[in-house]
Amino acid sequence: MATTTAPIARTATPWGRATLVERVSLPQRVGDKRFATFVELLETEQGHTLVRIAYSTGGASRRGPVTLRESDLGRLRDALRKTPALAAVLGLGGDA
Repeated sequence: MATTTAPIARTATPWGRATLVERVSLPQRVGDKRFATFVELLETEQGHTLVRIAYSTGGASRRGPVTLRESDLGRLRDALRKTPALAAVLGLGGDA
């Protein structure tokens, strides 16, 4: 499980360019399939806060439904403890 806490990347959104502020990544596996679900805190150039939830295969972001198992939700809560700004935006406080 990886977390990012420093603004390190810029990305395109429907609301314009945004900076990645924090990111939680949850590696998952089903049989031979490996992928990761991620939750990102983004900030636009105008200062608006965005949260992106997606999954990736081979490093490429994908749209579509994101499904988490109950055990994944526990891991997400643990990861959010390390990303207080993202936890706060999600209404989970810094101690998720």
